[in-house]
Amino acid sequence: MEEFIKILSPEYINLTLSNILLNHKNDIYLIIETVLKIAAFYGGIMSLAGLLTIGERKISALMQDRIGPNRANIFKFTLWGLFHPMADGIKMIMKEDFIPKNASKILFTIAPVISMVPVLVVFAFIPFGNYLDLGFYKINFIILDSDLSFFLLIAISSLAIYGTFLGGFSSGNNWGILGAIRAQAQMISYEVVVVLSVLPVIMIYSASSLSDLTLKQSGTILGIIPNWGIFVQPVSFLIFFTAALAENKRTPFDVVEGESEIIGYFIEHGSMRFAAFMFAEYVEIILFSMLASIFFFGGWQVPYLNDQGFNLGSFFIPINHYLIVLMQLASFALKTVFFSVLVIMIRWTLPRFRFDQIMRLCWANLLPISVLNLLLTALIIRGIK
Repeated sequence: MEEFIKILSPEYINLTLSNILLNHKNDIYLIIETVLKIAAFYGGIMSLAGLLTIGERKISALMQDRIGPNRANIFKFTLWGLFHPMADGIKMIMKEDFIPKNASKILFTIAPVISMVPVLVVFAFIPFGNYLDLGFYKINFIILDSDLSFFLLIAISSLAIYGTFLGGFSSGNNWGILGAIRAQAQMISYEVVVVLSVLPVIMIYSASSLSDLTLKQSGTILGIIPNWGIFVQPVSFLIFFTAALAENKRTPFDVVEGESEIIGYFIEHGSMRFAAFMFAEYVEIILFSMLASIFFFGGWQVPYLNDQGFNLGSFFIPINHYLIVLMQLASFALKTVFFSVLVIMIRWTLPRFRFDQIMRLCWANLLPISVLNLLLTALIIRGIK
């Protein structure tokens, strides 16, 4: 009885907690660090995806000499139309959740989830900064690092194809099934080209980890040109950009959703199910933009900036560590936003291709060029060694 009373005493509890904190201090720091990084990074991604929905409408209005959405307001304040994403979300939630009579209810329900979850998971492998040194603890700006992070990213993100196909197949609608077949064929075809387009970059930098790939793009070529993938593999960038647009089903490769061509795979999905498919598309735009910046534009790298400051040949400008961290985070964010806006602008610039033209472009043009580029890169690297 005395032992039991001793265990429940405040002194004994405080001593036990102190020992736990002392012995597992690093583990506790790691848990707190991971939770904060997930909250900050994923919060930024979801916020940017929401802003892209209104951004696309505003950019289209600007390019077509219109005002764009500006009616949603709170107490007469429109905030330049920024309340529209909130209004769209409320509208989607309030809509009727309808399931067709001939649909497979389980597959029909989980299809939007399968389409979105794999895309969100792979952001864990994205390095959105270098590191933050607090003196007593070092924080790396990546949630989950691996030597094979690129291949894990491709393997997981490719699962989203099942969500797209099941969305049309499970609806019991023939038009939805036809749209799903087209979407599946297009996504699988161009995913092959996406992988082949970045393999030369991986070979040149000898890194399949996205964080290592970013680190190896530091420095310069000939003392002037940043050592970025765009300068060592411009052909790979053009192939990657085109294939990623098609794999993401964006204009001019959006025939799987184009009303003038075919009714899309999500024809029977309404309410939040439809919103999940559309939101996944904007999240994929952000993922594609981040990958483009990592593989070809140095990721979080700032030209001529290292861990101590700016190195301009014979000149060196020292900069505070915390300011360097902010500059690197801002660099990655700006590159991501730039490519996201570029993708949106392309939608309102180019006409839509036919489906046979899209597939011919992949198998008869981009695939042979990417394979040839891969072989030439391998021969050059082998010859140099």
